[in-house]
Amino acid sequence: MLSSSNPMAGQEISISNRESRPHPLYQIAESPTHKLLLKQWLKEEELILGRIALKESQIDNVRKEITQLYSFFFLFHSTALVLLFSAASREPRGEGCHRSWIPSLCSLFCSLAIIWAVRYKTDVEGHMEKLLEREKEDGKLLTKCVQELKKKGVEFDLLKEVDALRRAKSLRVESKVVRRWSARDFVTLFFFSVSCMVLGLTRVVLCN
Repeated sequence: MLSSSNPMAGQEISISNRESRPHPLYQIAESPTHKLLLKQWLKEEELILGRIALKESQIDNVRKEITQLYSFFFLFHSTALVLLFSAASREPRGEGCHRSWIPSLCSLFCSLAIIWAVRYKTDVEGHMEKLLEREKEDGKLLTKCVQELKKKGVEFDLLKEVDALRRAKSLRVESKVVRRWSARDFVTLFFFSVSCMVLGLTRVVLCN
């Protein structure tokens, strides 16, 4: 009878120990090292959130600039074709064909400049998206450590967990997928094709 009552007594003792143990947040407040680490991590979380918001706003601004370059490209060529057509209609037939190389070169140089600007801005957008993804990954790792610290209290192994966080940041390898073609390449090819088409239309308008 005595041996059968021992398991129940052990369970009651373990339950009472768990109930008498202070809350993990109270344990952290009583431990200077854990309290300081929690404050540092919470402050770093705020900094990461601020950097994420800043990079998102910067990416939005870059995308607006790319849209403006798209609009300027088509507006420039459409306006130039209309002006060339109106000028050629007032001149004798074939008169403007001798000077067609001048607007053709201007159109070509402007097209190449806009294409280069679009390519540069899209590269900047891709680079900033990678930085944003890295900041989000750092935020997730830090949030996980903060949750573990609040959950375990003084049982949280500072050396082990902090070292694991540092290793996770240092050993993080960006996944690079080798692609022969990307969306930026197709955009560049499209604008180059449109530029060639505009050159042909310029020749047709001035010579016919």
